Amino acid sequence: MKKILVSILLATTSVAFCQEFTEQDTLRGSITPEREWWDLNYYHLDVAVDPDKKFISGSNTIRYKVLKKNQVMQVDLQPPLTIEKVTQDGKKLEVVNNGNAHFVQLKKKQKKGDFNEIKVYYSGHPKEAIRAPWDGGFSWKKDPNGNDFVATSNQGLGASVWWPNKDHMYDEVDSMLISVKSPRGLMDVSNGRLRKVDEDTNTYHWFVANPINNYGVNINIGDYVHFGEKYDGEKGTLDMDYYVLRDNLEKAKEHFKDAPKMMEAFEHWFGPYPFYEDSFKLVEVPYLGMEHQSSVTYGNQYMKGYLGRDLSGTGLGLKFDFIIIHESGHEWFANNITYKDIADMWIHESFTAYSENLFLDFHLGKEASADYVIGTRTNIQNDKPIIGPYGVNTEGSKDMYYKGANMLHTIRQLVNDDEKWRQALRGLNSEFYHQTVTTKQIEEYISKKSEIDLSKVFDQYLRTTKIPLFEYKIDGNQVKYRYTNIVDGFAMPLNILVDGKPQILSPTADWKSQELDGDLSTLEVDRNYYVDHKQVK
Repeated sequence: MKKILVSILLATTSVAFCQEFTEQDTLRGSITPEREWWDLNYYHLDVAVDPDKKFISGSNTIRYKVLKKNQVMQVDLQPPLTIEKVTQDGKKLEVVNNGNAHFVQLKKKQKKGDFNEIKVYYSGHPKEAIRAPWDGGFSWKKDPNGNDFVATSNQGLGASVWWPNKDHMYDEVDSMLISVKSPRGLMDVSNGRLRKVDEDTNTYHWFVANPINNYGVNINIGDYVHFGEKYDGEKGTLDMDYYVLRDNLEKAKEHFKDAPKMMEAFEHWFGPYPFYEDSFKLVEVPYLGMEHQSSVTYGNQYMKGYLGRDLSGTGLGLKFDFIIIHESGHEWFANNITYKDIADMWIHESFTAYSENLFLDFHLGKEASADYVIGTRTNIQNDKPIIGPYGVNTEGSKDMYYKGANMLHTIRQLVNDDEKWRQALRGLNSEFYHQTVTTKQIEEYISKKSEIDLSKVFDQYLRTTKIPLFEYKIDGNQVKYRYTNIVDGFAMPLNILVDGKPQILSPTADWKSQELDGDLSTLEVDRNYYVDHKQVK
C-alpha cells in the first residue's frame, strides 16, 4: 500500500498537522474521478440481520444520474464484509477491489443525463463497535430481559462499515428505502416513516423522503414499544415518535418531555425542523446516542446532563437531558446542513454544542445561557486547530465542540443584536437547506448577515490554537491596550466594564491609548468574549 506523508501547515498558525496518510485515506476522503462523474439519486438498502451469528446479508440498489462519461464507478464497503456480485440491467459486472474501495467496471454506455442503477449484493460479519458511537460499527447487545438489542453507529468510520454506498459526504442521496429483516418478535426502527411490515419475514420497510447523509442511516432492533405526540410547529403538524424498550415505557413518557421543549427552542433559533415529511423520532439504543436523521438515537439512561454529569460545571447542564438536546440539535447542523469534508466537522459540532446554551436561553434566559457556554471552556484543550486536513477523511480537534461554541457566543457579542443573530442562524438553515457545504460558505454567510468581516475571527479560532491575549496598562485615566497571540490582521472589538458600565475598545496588534471615564482599577473584560487578558506594567 502506498504511503503518503502529508504535512499541512495552515497559513495562520504555527501548529502543523504532520501525519502519515495512506492511499486508502485518499480513496475514502477525496472526490475521486470514479465518484465525481455520477450523482446519487436513490438507494434501496435491503438487509437481513442475524444477531446470533453477528452476520448480515443483503443488497443495495444504487440509482444515479450520469454527469459526464465514465465507465468505472467507485463503491465503498469495508472488510470483513464482501461484495458477492454487482449487476446492472441483470448483467453481472466485473469489480476491481482496492481495500475499502471497489471499482465497478460498467458495460452499459454511460450517457450524460441518463438515470441508471446498479445492484450490489454483499454479506459478512460487520465490524463490531468497541466503544460506540466513537468507535462504531454494529452493537450486538442484549436488553435486561435477554432479548437482542442491536444498533449501528458509524460517523467518521463511514457507513461503508456495514453497507455498500458512495461513502463520501459531498453527495447525499435524494431519498431511500431501508428494508430490514429482523429476528422474530423484535422490531427494526430506521430513518423516515414506516411504509409497511412484511409479517411473513418480519421485514420492516422505512422510507426517507428527504436527502440523507450516509452516516445518518441506521438500524435499531429491539423489543420496542411506541408512543408519540403531535407537535404544532412552524411548518404545521410534526409527528414526534418515541421507541423505547418495553420496560422503560413509563419513565420514557416522563423523561422525553424534553423533546417538545427542544423542538420549541430550536425552531425559534434555527427555523423549522428540516424533516417534517420524515417525522422526528427518538429511539432507545444500547450506546450513548447519535444524530441519525429523523431517527435520533438515545442511550443516556434517562438521566439529566451527560449520563448524570454537568459538562459546564454550573449546575445548568442538569436542567436537561444532554443527549436529547445535543443529538436533536444535529437535525439542523449535520443533517440539514452537512459538511462536504470531515475536516469541516466543526460545522456540525460547534453549532450543535452552541445549541445547548441556546436551549437554555430560550427556556431560562440569556444569563443562564451565558453561564453555561462559558462554563464549558474548562473542556477546551487547544491541542490542534479545529479544522483538519482535507481530502483524507480526518477531522480536527475535539475543541470543535466547546471552543467552537464559545467562538459563536463571542460572535453573538460582536453582532450585538440578538434578533439579527437569530435571523443569521435561521438564514443558514434556509440558505443551505438540505445541502452539503464548505467552511468558506458558512463563514461568508455569517459575515454577510452580521454585516461584519469575521474572516480573521474565524481564522483565529478555527485555524490556530492561539487564544487572543488582551494586554492593558492603566496610566491615570488612560488605558493602553493591544492584542497579542493573534493572527495577522486580527482586530476584534472588545467590550470592557469600568465601574460595571460597558465600553467598547478596538484592540489591534499595536498599542493604543484611550481616555476612559470612571475608576480604571475596576476595569474588567466582558466574560462573554473568549479571550485571555492580562494587566501589564
